[in-house]
Amino acid sequence: MYSGTTFTKASGIILGAHQKIDRLAYHNFSVLLKDKTTFPTIKQILHFEGYNGPDAIKRKSPSKDEPWHFFIPSDENDTHLLSVISSHYDRLVVSLREHDLVRAAFEGAWLAHAIVDGLTPAHHYPYGDKLAELKGKRHVSARTLKDKLLFPGATLTKSLVNNWKFWGPKGLFMTHASFEMGVATLIRPIKLTFSECVGELPQDVTSLNLSNWFRTIAQQIDSYKMYDEFYAHGWNRSLAKRIRNDLLPVIVGSIILVWKGAASEAGLVLLD
Repeated sequence: MYSGTTFTKASGIILGAHQKIDRLAYHNFSVLLKDKTTFPTIKQILHFEGYNGPDAIKRKSPSKDEPWHFFIPSDENDTHLLSVISSHYDRLVVSLREHDLVRAAFEGAWLAHAIVDGLTPAHHYPYGDKLAELKGKRHVSARTLKDKLLFPGATLTKSLVNNWKFWGPKGLFMTHASFEMGVATLIRPIKLTFSECVGELPQDVTSLNLSNWFRTIAQQIDSYKMYDEFYAHGWNRSLAKRIRNDLLPVIVGSIILVWKGAASEAGLVLLD
């Protein structure tokens, strides 16, 4: 999901989908805390988004410790993102127990980022495989921005074709970016209540059940085939309505419940 240009610390303040989703989640999560000083503030959490978030690594150090937040919900062997989420969750629990709110803010923000990306329809597309086809090698081998963004071929014609398949109107990157920018624009004015977000979601978020819990929700979203519809027809009123009414509440609710689960495991006092 879009988190701003990541060029400055102000990136994403106006049109950052991750930042907007974090604010919605925090607004509804924070009312559960009996003592709000035991959990990072939304300002502390947002400090680790955008310029200081996972997406910025793609610009600062391409393919070096770069988070990979794509996820195929139907593939039981696709567990990388699940491991990332579980790792951030466990460290968030430890940080909260130790009342290290700076570390907790980092873990809470990057945990939320991974959850949002893993539940975003555009991230259920086999982006890495398609990128490897254009490159003729795995995406992780790109070590510079030039290597990431240009697609040479054996001939000039092949180079043009490869780059068109990435940068063209229906290209790999442009389709992905257009979907995420559209979502960021659609959700900008939306407000959600706690019941709208978590009402239909499974509640049993624990460190032992987190991966299965997350995969179940991701499979639900994947079944909507929103990205397939976007690729075929572009933005339309029906798809925009489904993004607002079906996708956004599930994503926001998932962050609420995961933060709640971590807070509960850390021993923070939560209100009913």
